[in-house]
Amino acid sequence: MPHPAAGGANGKRWSDPLIDSASGLGNELGSARTYMHGPDFLDTNVLVYAYDANDPDKRHIAQDLVRRAVAGEIVTSTQVLAEFAATLLHKLSPAARPADVLAILDALGPIKPIGADGDTVRRAVEAHAQYGVHFYDGMIVAAAERGACGRILSEDFNAGQTYFGIKVENPFV
Repeated sequence: MPHPAAGGANGKRWSDPLIDSASGLGNELGSARTYMHGPDFLDTNVLVYAYDANDPDKRHIAQDLVRRAVAGEIVTSTQVLAEFAATLLHKLSPAARPADVLAILDALGPIKPIGADGDTVRRAVEAHAQYGVHFYDGMIVAAAERGACGRILSEDFNAGQTYFGIKVENPFV
């Protein structure tokens, strides 16, 4: 797999969005509950596929979603960004260079990250108790809820499942 700075067949990096990211979502962080018409939430696997040249179909879909996120239409969490960086640094063969990961994270900078706090951790435990999800998946659910998201875009959750009123959609099917 090429390093992110190497680019695809056309020589352009996917992470070079030329999109005006000045439009904010207007959502304040807090203990907001889900509103079905809120933004979508991007899970880690979507970011990984946007980088992965091994599956061109998924890469194309993921890149479109990342462009929308950079434009302010989709949010994610600090956990997702951390998992993404860890995947690039530790799970790829060969591993991405730290400088390349930093460049990608800079390009993703306009995406609104939902942070975690004690309430998010508590809600993740509630997601685990109510739905049986792994704690860190519960953190994704809790962050999506905090961001007033209507959908979680993920290949790793059960498509069609609803968590605290937030529906999961697999964007790759």
